[in-house]
Amino acid sequence: MTKNNLKKKENINYNDELNDICDECKKQDESVTHNLILTGFKICKSCRVSKTIFPI
Repeated sequence: MTKNNLKKKENINYNDELNDICDECKKQDESVTHNLILTGFKICKSCRVSKTIFPI
């Protein structure tokens, strides 16, 4: 039973992580999940471009 409870907790954490909300601008966008998989950062397409142009 302990293993089943741990798997449920892990699924909840992954679902919270894949909520399509950008960490920078707090807007919901489909590109957030794509960028999370590709780069490891939860940022949308427009924030990624702005970080590339202005890396400060």
